[in-house]
Amino acid sequence: MAGFKHLVIVKFKEGTADDMLKGMEKLVSEIDAVKSFEWGQDIESEEMLRQGFTHAFLMTFNSKEDYTAFVGHPSHVEFSATFSTAIDKVVLLDFPCVVAKGSA
Repeated sequence: MAGFKHLVIVKFKEGTADDMLKGMEKLVSEIDAVKSFEWGQDIESEEMLRQGFTHAFLMTFNSKEDYTAFVGHPSHVEFSATFSTAIDKVVLLDFPCVVAKGSA
């Protein structure tokens, strides 16, 4: 296993994305359990395929225990309440990572 992943795919309410992006970057910088954080905004997919979702966030942790520590961290709990009010739709996937092809 190559760590534990937390994938969040969202459709933000109008005018909330910038504040949420800044908040997420601040959040992950405060919590050492987060090994890496990546995000992006969809610019290529057809609407039919994306189903209204606009942004994806991927966090990597060394272990499920580190992920659990992140979820229970007071900063995460506080930010989650704010984040929840800024989204129209969300998909969350939390999974152990299986590497089929590593980076070069």
